[in-house]
Amino acid sequence: MICFPNAKINLGLNIVSKRSDGYHDLETIFYPIGIKDALEIIIREDQETDTFVEAGIKVDASPEHNLVMKALKLMRSRYKFPSIEVHLLKKIPFGAGIGGGSSDASFMLRLINDTFQLKISDKELVQLAVQLGADCPFFIYNRPMFASGIGEILEDVSLSLQDYHFALVKPNVHVSTKDAFSLIQPRSPKMSLKEIIQLPVSEWKELMINDFEQSVFAKYPEIEKIKNDLYDKGALYASMSGSGSSVFGIFKEKTDISQDAYPGSFVWIEQDI
Repeated sequence: MICFPNAKINLGLNIVSKRSDGYHDLETIFYPIGIKDALEIIIREDQETDTFVEAGIKVDASPEHNLVMKALKLMRSRYKFPSIEVHLLKKIPFGAGIGGGSSDASFMLRLINDTFQLKISDKELVQLAVQLGADCPFFIYNRPMFASGIGEILEDVSLSLQDYHFALVKPNVHVSTKDAFSLIQPRSPKMSLKEIIQLPVSEWKELMINDFEQSVFAKYPEIEKIKNDLYDKGALYASMSGSGSSVFGIFKEKTDISQDAYPGSFVWIEQDI
C-alpha cells in the first residue's frame, strides 16, 4: 500500500510563553500544501525483520533515527503485524519548517493502521503521533487547524485558500530550531490568528506575524530577501514557515517564479490548491 505525505505551512506563528519544562507554548495555523513524498509498505512475511529503502533527497540520519522507522517501532510496541519493507521517496526538503519528517511519521501510522486494519481511531493515532513530534498530530487530520500548546493542541478552523496560488522557496540554508527558540522573547499576540484568517488575505500582511522572522532574518538576511522578493512579485501575503528556512507567498494570480530566480534553492509552485 502506498500513500503520499504532504507538507504544511504555518500561517502566523506566535510564541506566547516559555514553559517550566523548557518548551514554549505557541499559537499558529497549520495549513496543508501539495509538496509530497511517497511512502510505501510491502508485507514481507518471509522476513523476520523490517527493512527500509530510501530514495530522493538524502536525509542526514541513519534508518533507525528516521521518523518513519520510529513510527513503525512505536506501532510495533503496541500492535502485532507481519514484517514489512518500507520505501520512502523523499521530495519534501528537510530543515525547511514545512514538516516533511513529521508528515512522513504520521502517514506511516495511518498506513500501518489501514494496511493491517487495526481500527485505531484518529484520537488514538494523535496520542501516538505526539510521541514522535509536536507537528505530527496535525498530519493525522491534515486539514487547516489552529494549534496551541507546543503544537499538539488542535482546533478546526474555517479556512480555504483554494482560489489562491502558492509559491515556496527554500534556500540552501539550515536554521537551527534550538537557536531560533533561544532568541525569542515570548509575548501574547495583539490579535488572535483565528480572527486574522477571517479577514481578506490582502490584509494579513500587517497583522499576521511569524515571531521567528526577526531573529532569523538578522542572522540569515538572504531569507528576508526572498520574502521581500515574493512581495515584489505580487504576493498578497508572504512569510517564513515555522522556524525556517522556507518562505512562501500567497498569490491571487498565477506566478511565473522559476528556479533560475533562486539558484541553489528548492522552488515549488502550486497553481491550484
